[in-house]
Amino acid sequence: MADAALLSPRDPAWTEALDRVRHDIYHIPEYVRLDAGLTGGTPVAFRYDEADRVFLLPLLLRPVPDTDLQDATSPYGYPGPVGSEDAAFWSRAAGMMRELLCTEGVVTAFARLHPLLAGPHEALAPAGTLLNHGETVSIDLTLSLDELWSQTHRSHRNQINKATRAGVEIVFDDWTLYDTWIDTYHATMRRVGATDFYFFGTEHFHNLRDALADHVHLAVAALDGRVLGGNLFFEYDGMMHTHLQSTADAPIHYADKLLYHAVRTWGRERGNRIYHLGGGVGGSADSLFRYKSQFAAGRHRFHTWRVITDPSNFEKLAGPPTPESLTGRFPPYR
Repeated sequence: MADAALLSPRDPAWTEALDRVRHDIYHIPEYVRLDAGLTGGTPVAFRYDEADRVFLLPLLLRPVPDTDLQDATSPYGYPGPVGSEDAAFWSRAAGMMRELLCTEGVVTAFARLHPLLAGPHEALAPAGTLLNHGETVSIDLTLSLDELWSQTHRSHRNQINKATRAGVEIVFDDWTLYDTWIDTYHATMRRVGATDFYFFGTEHFHNLRDALADHVHLAVAALDGRVLGGNLFFEYDGMMHTHLQSTADAPIHYADKLLYHAVRTWGRERGNRIYHLGGGVGGSADSLFRYKSQFAAGRHRFHTWRVITDPSNFEKLAGPPTPESLTGRFPPYR
């Protein structure tokens, strides 16, 4: 017997499904609930069951302006579907998700797939559009320290050594420095011209720490008592992810390079398997991707999944689907 449902974060069926499959911090209800607070969306998870198999995808439901409709999108990060690794099962789950969301007045669904969690992602294509955006970078923490160092580009190695000689120190989980680090984060966002979305407030940062507890960590680079920057990162089931990194406006003495090196060393010592740095903006092979790629050789394909759940209302909002509307900004009416 098959069963499909949309679950609230309070429903124990959400965590019960996660207990049965490999997943990451982006899938837990505490993270999805917190992320929903940034946009005013409603946190849910689509769950599909067949016998002993389960499929789960976290989503945020958002009202479509000037309508009584909704659309669904991924929380920030990589909360793609997880489940029993059976392609035919995933295909049926995707079809059921499209049908259920349509009955709930949801016009489209957009999901970022998880680069590290292998699954039969190609089975999602019949229900929507699977788009390859490029690669992300990871560090294999099962390698020796010498192997990690040898995979680091020569220029990064030189600058890490310069930061060390300058006296830059990396401090882990000193939360008395959190608010000062938040100031450097906001300075970074102003410097790069980030959109309003990325100016997360101080309250959100403190709620993040409270919600994720021992799964969120802070590495701060300091010199002579001045915070040069820091790395807020996640640690969950042997996987680490940089969540947000920042640097101060003043000279930072290559603290950004030393931070990545110190965090990977810290993670390796704690027995983690992989440290995911992410990719370029939108998955592109831009300067940010090249910067990250000079720390390690690990590469992973990054995909998004775009689903039209209600074709009739989609056409009213955006016109007939075209290759451009399915592969560009999605949904196009946003």
